[in-house]
Amino acid sequence: MKLNKIFMSLAVVALLFASCDDTKKKEAEAKAEAEKMEMEAKMKADEEAKAMEMEKMEMEKNSIASKAMSNPTYSTLATALKQAGLAETFMEPGEYTVFAPTNDAFAKVPKATMDNLMKPENKEQLQGLLKYHVVKGTWKADAVVKAINDNNNAYQVTTLAGENITLSLKDGKVMIKTANGQMATVADADMEASNGIIHGIDKVLMQKK
Repeated sequence: MKLNKIFMSLAVVALLFASCDDTKKKEAEAKAEAEKMEMEAKMKADEEAKAMEMEKMEMEKNSIASKAMSNPTYSTLATALKQAGLAETFMEPGEYTVFAPTNDAFAKVPKATMDNLMKPENKEQLQGLLKYHVVKGTWKADAVVKAINDNNNAYQVTTLAGENITLSLKDGKVMIKTANGQMATVADADMEASNGIIHGIDKVLMQKK
């Protein structure tokens, strides 16, 4: 009888130890699974962050600002964008249409005027001038021509500077008229960028004074 009690006691103790070991084993397995899930989530987040960084770098590489900086025809414009603190703006995501003055266009502006605009104290004025060449949205040449034809050869758009320019057609070429009555011609259309489109023009558009 005593032996039976001893055996029963030992059995109970064995069961308790087994139960304790089983609990510890389950806790260890749960911990290992949680650590595995955490590691997988971190790896996935790292991969996504890397992919986003690569996408950002690719976007910036093909942005309006980068296109201007890498094209010798627009080196003066690139310099002006940097001086105005707008280069980064036109490297960021967005949809812009830039009527970009070529180097020859900037060369037509009196040197004293350009020198004055490029002074640090005239940064805001330079920003306004450059924004006067930019319209929100991506307008390829065919869309511009259609809009002009749909508006009796006088399609008015508002620039980022808050002033209007009027687009028209003459001898098959897109013309730009400023509020001052100045005329410029689109000479090189549809340079695509990751955040918009660039149309090269033969004159710098001057704002209303």
